[in-house]
Amino acid sequence: MTPLIFAFKLLIAVPVALVLALTAIWYIWESGNTVLYDSFAQKMFSGLENYGLLAIPLFMLTGEMMNEGGMTRRLINAARVFVGGFRGGLAYINLLTNMFMAAIIGSATAQIAVMARAMTPEMEKEGYNTGFAAATTAAGGLLAPVIPPSMMFVIFGVLAQVPIGDMFLAGILPGLMLATAFALVIFVIGVMTGFPKGRWFTGREAFSALLYCLPAALIPCAIIGGVLFGIATPTESAAIASLLAFLIGWLIYGELKPETLFGMFRRTAVNASMIIFMIATANVFGWVIIYEALPQKLAALITSIASDPFLFLLIVNLILLFVGMLIDGIAAVILITPILLPIAMNDYDISPYQFGVVMCLNLVLGLLTPPVGVGLYIASSMSNVSPGRILRSLWPFLLAVAIILVLLSRFPLLSTALI
Repeated sequence: MTPLIFAFKLLIAVPVALVLALTAIWYIWESGNTVLYDSFAQKMFSGLENYGLLAIPLFMLTGEMMNEGGMTRRLINAARVFVGGFRGGLAYINLLTNMFMAAIIGSATAQIAVMARAMTPEMEKEGYNTGFAAATTAAGGLLAPVIPPSMMFVIFGVLAQVPIGDMFLAGILPGLMLATAFALVIFVIGVMTGFPKGRWFTGREAFSALLYCLPAALIPCAIIGGVLFGIATPTESAAIASLLAFLIGWLIYGELKPETLFGMFRRTAVNASMIIFMIATANVFGWVIIYEALPQKLAALITSIASDPFLFLLIVNLILLFVGMLIDGIAAVILITPILLPIAMNDYDISPYQFGVVMCLNLVLGLLTPPVGVGLYIASSMSNVSPGRILRSLWPFLLAVAIILVLLSRFPLLSTALI
């Protein structure tokens, strides 16, 4: 009965956090093990007693300050210096800026919202197809869950009990591969359709753009460098980054006003609390998983079908693709990690880092695919382009992601080489 209740609540669009909590309550009552009610609140709270979870609101706050402090615009100008003169230069600028932003925001939906406002009108003015402009921006948002810092990596690291810093390192090579694949997609489409020719900055303009961008570039350097060289934990790096974003936006660029801090704190608190609450309810949902022995039952089923780790990951990719179409990526990570990760590690000897990278990248595809497709609808709303038009231009990017996922599933070293 419990699985039916769980599926029914998901189908009628009950928020995932409530689905997890209510399913756990129903299961306790149905199983007759009502003594668990006494420790229900404690179990929820214990799920939040992890230092790494502090990184979530801190990375969100950094993104808010970056947007408010005018740093996004300066990163776009810096990207023009390197790729602006190529044919289709603005499309490459869009991609390169998305890489910069992925190393700061860590959230695909936030990144798509910011970049759609900034880049789609600019590309449209220079003669690009509006659907392609919005699709390029939406595809660039897929870099956020892979290039560190990634909010999904933070959550996966907490649930899988692996160092979050190592998860960040595991995402560097896949992130670069994904960016390269997207650049190839833009190049091929440009050859076929004839993109507008870009304009290189003069020496003076290039120097000015890079000079004004230098303070903003300190933020991703502080985040990635702190983790890479072991100077700071991911949480400490997030705190340093948010402080730097405030000081740079206020004292250097002069666009971030102290009186706007309360609004940013409030938005960050509201957005972060939804994720934190999901993690808390996932902890009590763990009772259902433990008492029903779901990983063991699923492992017996899958191992009877596939004995090869690569084949197992291909099956998992298909499952995750379906799940990602129906459930938000972060919610899906919280829900699926405790079920599938033990199977991957115990039955197939798959590294948790490889599994985490494959899972997070796969699930975020759901942001751009109906029926949920939150990222697709954000890009549509911010760009004033119909979701259908965006999808028609988006499929080559989705195909590139599928190829990268197969490579990551086949070659573990692509995820574990830097750890």
